Amino acid sequence: MTARRRYITTTIPYVNARPHLGFALELVQADTLARHHRQRGEQVRLLSGTDDNSLKNVLAAETAGIDVQSFVDRNADAFAALRGPLALSFDDFIRTSSDPRHRVGVERLWRQCAASGDLYRKEYEGLYCVGCEQFYTPDELVEGRCGEHGTEPQLVAEENWFFRLSRYADRLHQLISSGDLRIEPAARRNEVLALIERGLHDFSVSRSHSRARGWGIPVPDDPSQVVYVWWDALGNYVTSLGYGTDDSTYNQWWETSERRVHLVGKGVVRFHAVYWPAMLLSAGLPLPTDILVHDYLTVDGRKISKSAGTTVDPAALAATYGTDALRWWLLRDVPRVGDADFTPDRLTTRADADFAGGLGNLVHRIVTMVHRFRGGIVPASAPVNPGELALVDVCRKAPGLVDAALADFDFRRAIHAVWEILEEANRCIDATRPWELAREERRGNGEAPKQLDTVLGTLVTACRVLADELRPFIPDAATRITGQLTTVERLLPAAQPLFPRLHEDTPPA
Repeated sequence: MTARRRYITTTIPYVNARPHLGFALELVQADTLARHHRQRGEQVRLLSGTDDNSLKNVLAAETAGIDVQSFVDRNADAFAALRGPLALSFDDFIRTSSDPRHRVGVERLWRQCAASGDLYRKEYEGLYCVGCEQFYTPDELVEGRCGEHGTEPQLVAEENWFFRLSRYADRLHQLISSGDLRIEPAARRNEVLALIERGLHDFSVSRSHSRARGWGIPVPDDPSQVVYVWWDALGNYVTSLGYGTDDSTYNQWWETSERRVHLVGKGVVRFHAVYWPAMLLSAGLPLPTDILVHDYLTVDGRKISKSAGTTVDPAALAATYGTDALRWWLLRDVPRVGDADFTPDRLTTRADADFAGGLGNLVHRIVTMVHRFRGGIVPASAPVNPGELALVDVCRKAPGLVDAALADFDFRRAIHAVWEILEEANRCIDATRPWELAREERRGNGEAPKQLDTVLGTLVTACRVLADELRPFIPDAATRITGQLTTVERLLPAAQPLFPRLHEDTPPA
């Protein structure tokens, strides 16, 4: 039987500055989903990359006093380099300014939409936010300013190519309301439906060569125009698969994948849930199956943003506090709906409580008892005591609960299901009191050896299940836990501290 295929993508950020923690959230969420589905036996392809062809990047390069290509190369390298600090497992990383797959695919997508009669040229005047790379109508502004960036948009008048978005309003509404194009959480789906119901207007899909400073992909057969950066960028989801260059890979991962999943921030839902599906409908291509939307991270209540200058360097955080602690806070504390405010103290408090005080302490206790009472050899026996049976039941149910939570794009609920194993293991220890069974064994109580064997064997098995289910969330930590539980002829290595305390006044566990 052929394994299910699942294609997972992040957005591709502008590279007008180095990466910040807000995008790290999306990277870690996408990586966790990819690792989880691989672990469940699916074929998974995880894509990330950078959006190089933006006017924002051009203006930032001018401010920095260096040529645009050198500027975007430098910053794009910083995004690609997050693989190590964040323990990412992406299979592909595309750069829109330099990847040879991309321009060919964008041109093909343009020609397909043109062949459908959905591209036309007209003069236009409107209010343009360079930060969003988007035109706004006056009623979409907040006191005359962009709601995302707080800046006054520029008045722009020029002749551009337009896409007939209005033609696809009814079809998009039907696809989203029916769930054929799934948007989670429901609040974001409802926002998109309301946007469509207010009426969709055709949008500009090119910029003049002069206003774009000559940077970007030329419009096919019209070198006076450059392809609009969002049209260009959205195309990466198929150009990276070989749309226009490699039909076999494209067909495998887009045409025939069971799930095509986009992770996006709430600020770009319009582009991914309206513009992009309409473009695909026009080109006669399959649509994404899932659009999973996260909210923002804030610092002191302000959205983390390169443009606003409220940035937190995820690589520096990982270097200071560790990859496990950073991933854990992003997945454990950031809610499914609603913004989350970041502070280093929140990160360290969570890591110390859950890792040193919880996970590390449990594994250390169990491994120490196996060495103290059984010479490091894990007993092979079936659980019989009520406390053990409850733990076995929690271990049995956890994978299904994790599956259901992640299907709902709910990382906190998934972690709660895994954490139930740890809490039940601690309850099992308190209920069965292995040290008292060891004392009874020394006194010659005939049932005590068997009871102690079943308790220790069940606890070690539970820790292995715990490590397996945690692996998509904190892969490095899960590997260390598994190392503590690795047996050679059922012999465990001696217990070692797994997690250092991040607050210096407390010892490791």
